[in-house]
Amino acid sequence: MTPLVAAAVLLAAVTHACWNAIAHRITDKLVGFTLISGGGMLIGLALAPFVPLPAAGAWPYLTLSAVLHVTYYALLMRSYRLGDFGQAYPIARGSAPLFVTVLAAVFADEYPGLWQGAGIVIACAGLGGVALWGLRGRRPDRPAIVAALATGSSIAAYTVVDGIGVRASGAPLGYVAWLMILEGFAVPLYALWRWRGSFLTKLRPQAVVGLLGAALSVLAYGLVLWAQTRAALAPVAALRESSILVGAAIGTFLFKEQFGVVRVAAAGLLVVGIGLMLT
Repeated sequence: MTPLVAAAVLLAAVTHACWNAIAHRITDKLVGFTLISGGGMLIGLALAPFVPLPAAGAWPYLTLSAVLHVTYYALLMRSYRLGDFGQAYPIARGSAPLFVTVLAAVFADEYPGLWQGAGIVIACAGLGGVALWGLRGRRPDRPAIVAALATGSSIAAYTVVDGIGVRASGAPLGYVAWLMILEGFAVPLYALWRWRGSFLTKLRPQAVVGLLGAALSVLAYGLVLWAQTRAALAPVAALRESSILVGAAIGTFLFKEQFGVVRVAAAGLLVVGIGLMLT
């Protein structure tokens, strides 16, 4: 991984944590994700005429990825309804590179080395600490943990699918544009059906912040897809999840969530494990 690729992935990590914070801050999760996914679709439609069309071999991956992304949005909405941002975000993002490592070995023939294997073990320990240590001394919130882990598995699935698909596309920007188009209409269509007659009224108060989240989301994932054309999938996924620290900081300072010393240490252990996965 070159310094340029690493810098792109780190920028993606920061922007990703920021758009997730926006999604969490909007009280009505369906409003937030309608604006973010729908805004991403509009960006894709604006970009598509000016970028190359993905090669034919990439379209099956684009189609599958769109389905996986819609599943991811549904699981992420549920995670943010059930749990605190400072818990749901680290679990979802921290579990993803562990799943990616397994899936990349199975489907992309990319196997972890000794240090990467050690990183997986350490990251699992940190992940357990983040997940099982209840906020403010409460017992672990099992439904929230399960939802966040399911979100992490969906992240891993679309990461591997997109990693293979964007390499087959021959046009990373074209792949990004069409992925945003294909994945972006499902949540707004559901919201349009659910809010018959009041669709725009529901969206208008949060439109500006929601569309900002959409722009950050497209930028974050576009950078990751570009990086996946220039480095192995698991290290890119691992470095991307340095966003865990950004998410923990946002949860503590913006949402006033009590993260706690033990969970800070656990999150740090998780990041150390992810760092070893990059070696």
